[in-house]
Amino acid sequence: MHVNVGQWAGMCGLLLRLAPLLLLLIQPPPCHCLPEQDGPHFGFTLPVYRASVYENSAARTYAHSKVKMGVPLSVRSWDVRYRITSGDDEGFFKAEEYVLGDFCFLRVRTKGGNAAILNREIQDNYVLTVKASVKGEALLETWAKVSVQVLDMNDLRPLFSPTTYSVTIAESTPLRTSIAQVTATDADIGSNGEFYYFFKDKMEMFAVHPTSGVVSLSGRLDVDEQSRFDLEIQAVDRGMKLYGNNGVSSTAKLFVHVERLNEHAPVLRAVTHVPSWLDKDPVYAVVTVGDLDEGANGETDSVTIVAGDPSGLFVLERSEEGDEFAIKASSSESVDWEIYPHGCNLTLQAKDRGTPPKFSAVTVVQLTVTKPQAVEARFERELYETSLSEVSPPGTIVAAVKISPEPDDAEYVLTPSADSVYFQMNTLTGVISTARWFTARAAGQDAFNLEVMEVDSELRVSVLVAIDDANDNAPTFAQPSYEVFVNESVAVGSDVLAVSAADADRGENGYITYSVSSLQPDLPFQINQFTGVVSTAKELDFESSSESYAFVVRASDWGSPYRRESEVNVTVHLENVNDNKPLFEKVACQGVVSRDFPVDDVVTTMSAIDIDEMELVKYKILSGNDGGFFELNPDSGVLTLKQSLATASPKNGVFSLKITATDGENFSDPMFVNISVVHGKSPPKSFNCRETRVAQKLAEKLLKKSKASTKPKIEEGFIDLFSVNRQTPQFDKAFPTDIAVREDLKVGSSVFKVNAFDGDTGFNGQILYAISDGNTDNCFNINMDTGLISVFLPMDREKRDRYLLNLTVYDLGLPQKTSWRLLTIYIDDANDNAPQFLQDGGYRAVIPENTAIGTDVIQVEATDKDLGLNGEIVYSVLTSTTQFGINGTNGIVYVAGQLDRESSPAFELKIEARDRAERGSQRFSVASLRIALEDVNDCPPAFIPAVYAARALEDLPVGTVVAWLETQDPDLGPGGQVRYSLGNDYNGHFEVDKASGAIRLMRELDYETQQAYNLTVRAKDKGRPVSLLAVTSVELEVVDVNENLYAPYFSHFAMTGSVKENARVGTTVLRVNALDDDDGRDGEIQYSIRDGSGLGRFSIDEETEPAFLSEHIAAHGWLAGPVSFRESVPQQQSAGQGSEAN
Repeated sequence: MHVNVGQWAGMCGLLLRLAPLLLLLIQPPPCHCLPEQDGPHFGFTLPVYRASVYENSAARTYAHSKVKMGVPLSVRSWDVRYRITSGDDEGFFKAEEYVLGDFCFLRVRTKGGNAAILNREIQDNYVLTVKASVKGEALLETWAKVSVQVLDMNDLRPLFSPTTYSVTIAESTPLRTSIAQVTATDADIGSNGEFYYFFKDKMEMFAVHPTSGVVSLSGRLDVDEQSRFDLEIQAVDRGMKLYGNNGVSSTAKLFVHVERLNEHAPVLRAVTHVPSWLDKDPVYAVVTVGDLDEGANGETDSVTIVAGDPSGLFVLERSEEGDEFAIKASSSESVDWEIYPHGCNLTLQAKDRGTPPKFSAVTVVQLTVTKPQAVEARFERELYETSLSEVSPPGTIVAAVKISPEPDDAEYVLTPSADSVYFQMNTLTGVISTARWFTARAAGQDAFNLEVMEVDSELRVSVLVAIDDANDNAPTFAQPSYEVFVNESVAVGSDVLAVSAADADRGENGYITYSVSSLQPDLPFQINQFTGVVSTAKELDFESSSESYAFVVRASDWGSPYRRESEVNVTVHLENVNDNKPLFEKVACQGVVSRDFPVDDVVTTMSAIDIDEMELVKYKILSGNDGGFFELNPDSGVLTLKQSLATASPKNGVFSLKITATDGENFSDPMFVNISVVHGKSPPKSFNCRETRVAQKLAEKLLKKSKASTKPKIEEGFIDLFSVNRQTPQFDKAFPTDIAVREDLKVGSSVFKVNAFDGDTGFNGQILYAISDGNTDNCFNINMDTGLISVFLPMDREKRDRYLLNLTVYDLGLPQKTSWRLLTIYIDDANDNAPQFLQDGGYRAVIPENTAIGTDVIQVEATDKDLGLNGEIVYSVLTSTTQFGINGTNGIVYVAGQLDRESSPAFELKIEARDRAERGSQRFSVASLRIALEDVNDCPPAFIPAVYAARALEDLPVGTVVAWLETQDPDLGPGGQVRYSLGNDYNGHFEVDKASGAIRLMRELDYETQQAYNLTVRAKDKGRPVSLLAVTSVELEVVDVNENLYAPYFSHFAMTGSVKENARVGTTVLRVNALDDDDGRDGEIQYSIRDGSGLGRFSIDEETEPAFLSEHIAAHGWLAGPVSFRESVPQQQSAGQGSEAN
């Protein structure tokens, strides 16, 4: 405590002043006494004594010592005298003798008369040298030192220094804030120097600490009601108050001026963002402003850009909350960051609405953006090279060119040239396709050189399109037809003629081979496939074949997949030669003739045929007609009997005739006719021959020749069956009208195979496929040979959900025939779009904290460009919370649990919108939702601590704050404003400040009357419509103050009694009596024996004062008996008692 510290300081000063004296006292005083061998000892009991006396003591006031001072009387007759020889220059003290028994007490008292009064504040200690001598004995002298301590009396009052104080405080000063301190001093020491501060008049707005003098605010300030307070503070001396004096010092004045101060300047805090260069309407930084002032002084008036933006490129947009500003571009056009490659440094300053206004310290905010790495735009290739078949139909995709990085508005065009007329370009996709057939190109042109330009960047790139030979030229014969005459007798393998053809194509497409094609069976000719030389493949026979052969020689190239062919008409005429011998129709004839066969009758007839122009045949018997029995007609071949056979005797009875036939040049193979001659009756003749079927064969030959001769003459109306394109290509009957394909099908994936057929052969039946129209975005390509449609560029259903393709098929015949069909390709949705929330920057909502469970708070909404389940959105709350839920279907956020603004004033929720895709990965987006809770008066004030315990000294001045109540009410506004009241003020002893909760003492306390108070305290907020209440108790303990002002005292310094030596134990010896001027318990006295030669031999009743004999004694003695009052801090007074045994 403040007073105790002062006491300690006073004691330290006192000890420093006494230090030299204490050194002096350590030295023993001189002692002039007779040696022991010369007589009895004469001397003080101690060389140094300590005694005390109060300042301002009246005359003849004796100093008090806790030990007996004086000289033992070794000789009872000694008449001892005491005299102060030094240490009392002012003449304050006098030494007296008092003899009791065998001891001469030294008593030091103040002098009377005109002697000065002791003043502790001037000198607080005196060291007296006292000389003791025996009257009449010059040699019996002794000295002792007596240190007299001057005790403090509460004779001075507290004094203020200075006496006037002035302070200026802000209207917004919080309660219990220390605003000033007054200072007073009291020259007294110990408890006499303790004092209390208090207000002269009752004051509720302020409180003063009773010991420190610190003045604190205990009420709400309002400049409009009162702007100045004149306070008078007094100090009361605790000691004087106890003695019944008012003890009030001079008054100190404290002037408190209240101003509505704009104390605090705004404080800027900036959080920079780093948006992308390409972001639209980006936020570069968010600036928040804080101001500790209240009211208008704490409101933000503006935030301005004071430097760094001379061109006015940026603005600060104020949020709905008011203290948050977003730095954005000042116009819809984005900032040209090329001018600021290292960003912009904006200097910001905030201004409040106070009077006068205060400005924040300037804050520099660096704005930067993430810009794409400086990459020079260029075409993905320095040169695009591709090849294309020369029969590619119009619409065939050639190549896709692209610059990188490619802007959204890239536009490509073909530079006009002689070559570019064959091509067309999709300006948006950069796809080059054919615009016409290549058949019209210049002869020998094998490549096209194109140039593509991107319009905005003016970048150019070359595209080289090489034309692959497509075998589009058929071989061409040197003559329109060939005709030759050949003798039928030429040998097999003989050359007949040579044909020749040429082909304008290159490579194998122009390499020619020859073949023979004829409608006549068994064509006796062959052709060398490499040289074109026609030769005989078998023997020629004019008689059995056509007189002329008409066939086709075909010249074929080696192209693929089909060979180009040309045909020429070749006619070979046969020249007839007699190259056939006659042939018998029957050979190996055997017959029987009786001997009596008549002469001149026909035996049999020979028949031979000559194929060569059916010339006449002559017959002749070469042998076997011995005796001339038979005659053969040379023209008709009739064999007749010329002579009778009666006399004939052939060898073995058989005539073997060898017969031949000739056409005049050639002889037939001979034939034999065996004629047996028999006797008896038998048929006149009987023949059996083997048929050679020569006539049938001849008939067949003639028929064959006749048929060959009646075949249509090819050369008369020759038609090249292989070159005529008769049929138009036809789509397969199963060709659909529409198909569907997923939009996420990868580039190169197959979509649909178009099937078509052509009844023609070769190139006339070869089909080419093309997308002639409808391929708007070049998403599709078709293989012109196979008809397989594939993905060429990525599809986007959200951009285009269907394509109507005109599919055209061409054959390669002349004239070319085509067909077309429409195919609708529907683009099925793929989950390639994530849901997007409709509100950028998140959602905000404010609801009362007592909102009922189930109440809708806000609806968040997202859209998904996809279809079906891919576009159906399910909402969920990602943040772990039990207070809020969300309807997964409609996005309505609702209250799901009990809300409490005091524990959670706001909630930062993450809301997810996720699609319901069943194929592949689901896509989602996340938005932030901030839900702020409006305060509702739902929290009663809470005392801190729950129960109070305080202690108060019973002598505290009226108006002292004995306890400060403190509550916490987290509600806002009136619901958080608390007013205090007392349930019981104990007859006006206490009062509580309604606003600050300061409990003041309104009447003086008295420990002896009541030692404790149990105050019931109420705290009630100002909420509407219902205010809430809290109750607690304050246990106030009254601390007793030592009011034992007066020490007990004996009516006599010494008393004498006597007792017989044989008195019984318990015999009353004498009665002592002490007095105490205090009242009550402080005046009750207890007695005890403390010292003396009779200690242990006598006892004293604590209450009734008589001294009793406690054991038998044999001589006289004395006792020192102190008395005390019944109090925690007793004061004592000793009295000497003497007794003798009679």
